Amino acid sequence: MVRGFRLDAVLVQAVIAGALSFAHLQEVAAAAGQTGWKAWAYPISVDLLLVVAWRRLRHGGTTRLAWCWFVVALVASLGANVATAGFLDLQHPPAWLRFGVAGWPALAFLGGTLLAHTAPEPVMPAETTTPAAPSETTLTPNPEPAVDPPAGPPPVSTPVAVPPALVTHARKVADDHHTRTGTPIDTDTLRTRLGVPAPMADAIAAQLT
Repeated sequence: MVRGFRLDAVLVQAVIAGALSFAHLQEVAAAAGQTGWKAWAYPISVDLLLVVAWRRLRHGGTTRLAWCWFVVALVASLGANVATAGFLDLQHPPAWLRFGVAGWPALAFLGGTLLAHTAPEPVMPAETTTPAAPSETTLTPNPEPAVDPPAGPPPVSTPVAVPPALVTHARKVADDHHTRTGTPIDTDTLRTRLGVPAPMADAIAAQLT
């Protein structure tokens, strides 16, 4: 499928500017004594050098070299445009203009050769940080040795205070148990019958003996 041609204003402007610059360069070359096909070859040489230098700048060429020849070709093109605007008498061109036009082929050949045979500057890749691969063995910190608590005297139990009335009641419970069973009451049974904590039951049993 063939796409339709779309007219671009920028492209039209470039064609017009290129045609005018080409014509001005041809007029200057003809005024400087270059006749026939030679006068038409000068604008081609200037425009080609300008394009080659710009391409090297766009595609990573040597920056200083490409800028140098880009400026040289641009000055030659602008100079021809200014010269044809009436600032110079092209019917009687000055000697320096004849000298510049005569020396341009050698200058353009040097610039084109340097741009074509100079290696582009290498583009350094961006530095990337590669995460370190995990090691096969995982180091674990040494466990701290268990520290035994310092030795000291055994804890002293605090005596439980038992009310005298509770002791009297416990004695009655113990006598009743002995009468019915014929055996002394044990501490667990006494604690259950009185409904008191174990330490208090121990203290009451100690007083009953």
